[in-house]
Amino acid sequence: MFQNRTEALALALPAAVFAAVVFLVPVALLLSEGFKTADGWTIQAYIDFFSMPLNQAVFLRTLKLGLTVTLAAAVIGYAAAYAIVTLPASSKGKMIGLVVLPLMISPVARTYAWIVILGRTGIINQALSAVGLTDGPVRILFTETAVFIGLLQLFLPLMIISLISALENLPRDAVPAARVLGANWFQVFWKVILPLSREGLIVGGTLVFTGSLTAYITPAILGGSKVLMLETLLYQQVTVANNFVSASIIALILIAMSFAANILLRRIASARSAK
Repeated sequence: MFQNRTEALALALPAAVFAAVVFLVPVALLLSEGFKTADGWTIQAYIDFFSMPLNQAVFLRTLKLGLTVTLAAAVIGYAAAYAIVTLPASSKGKMIGLVVLPLMISPVARTYAWIVILGRTGIINQALSAVGLTDGPVRILFTETAVFIGLLQLFLPLMIISLISALENLPRDAVPAARVLGANWFQVFWKVILPLSREGLIVGGTLVFTGSLTAYITPAILGGSKVLMLETLLYQQVTVANNFVSASIIALILIAMSFAANILLRRIASARSAK
């Protein structure tokens, strides 16, 4: 162990300097572009950005998809994580391996696989036509539904892994005791499981929400130009319009939304634990 705080700070200093030079300084310079003008510092660029209907629609769509993907991941993640935690040790390891396996595959490959599934001649349209539910192909690609499915599949493992870590520390007799006292499964979850696993939910929710906001490949492939999100709009502003002011505004919005999500989740968790 370190003898004093000075030694610990001395060892951490090189890493802190490296992070500041290669990450914090460039990010700060990029974000400052949205405030600088020839007349000085102002927020007029942000006012102009949000006054445009397209930017408003893109912002609301990004926020909506981020929230819905996070909510769906939490619901599915709790069910999957609790089921995995209650398995025997040998089976638990195999199931966790299956959860982690998609993370070892490139997001590009995982996203392109959805084209085979959701395309006009994909598996879903073929199944719908085979059972007579549709007369022709249903348009699923290049819709918000396709982006939602792709983002959920992309980040769901992060939520499940976070919740597994939290639920493994859950006292083994907590759920049976609540059931013996007459609580139904909803009450068990709301009064016992959720408060005791809130740290896992905070971590998983932050990872999923932030990932959904900042993912580029999945919205670009499954949404195309018809379903613009902030990250795809940022790419267009830099590569097509060469507008670094708008790009810095979008980058700051994404960073602010990510921090706000983490703070909100912690506030909710703290309020729940205080009751």
